[in-house]
Amino acid sequence: MRGQLRTLSKENADGVAQHLVMVALLLQAEDLDGALAHAETAVRRAGRVPAAREALGMVAYRLGDFARALAEFRTVRRLSGSDHLLPLMVDCERGLGRPERALELANGPEAANLTAAERVELAIVISGIRRDLGQLDAAVLGLERGIGGPVRPWSARLYYAYADALAARGDHASARTWFGKVAELDHDLETDAAERLDELDGLVFTDLDDDVDEDGWAQA
Repeated sequence: MRGQLRTLSKENADGVAQHLVMVALLLQAEDLDGALAHAETAVRRAGRVPAAREALGMVAYRLGDFARALAEFRTVRRLSGSDHLLPLMVDCERGLGRPERALELANGPEAANLTAAERVELAIVISGIRRDLGQLDAAVLGLERGIGGPVRPWSARLYYAYADALAARGDHASARTWFGKVAELDHDLETDAAERLDELDGLVFTDLDDDVDEDGWAQA
């Protein structure tokens, strides 16, 4: 990103960098409107800088504006020559209700340029598309190749998607096993794997607050 900003004047580069930092911080804080404002400003000031267009695409993606996100991601690929956003582009096509076009894009030659982590993200998206199409066996099989071997930084996401696909197919016992693996890896509680385990175990929790009177005593 720093290298991309060197194409701008120092003053403009510093300003755009500050906007991009704010986009990241506001996305983390779930302030999507604020993130959008900063991303749009960054693009106005640096429209040919791939990082600025990618930031705007990411915000649009989080907002569910898949048409705008896809347009920005295509621009990033044209400006940078990189295919690293391919999984998100495929997911945008899915979000636009074009599963066949999404699969065509996913199976294109650009997929060969992805890193291992990016290929995992693409496989997760493809699995979701197969589920959308009712192809539940294909949704599971498409992820099986990547679940073996040592734990990787992306393993929790991959295991979760695999467990989710198994549950959708009705293989609840296997799904429970893989949700359990996710729960073991998810020390920061970034997924709802524990809740999914409870669902599969048939546990139902009652909110005790519903049975507390105004003095704080539990009602009989």
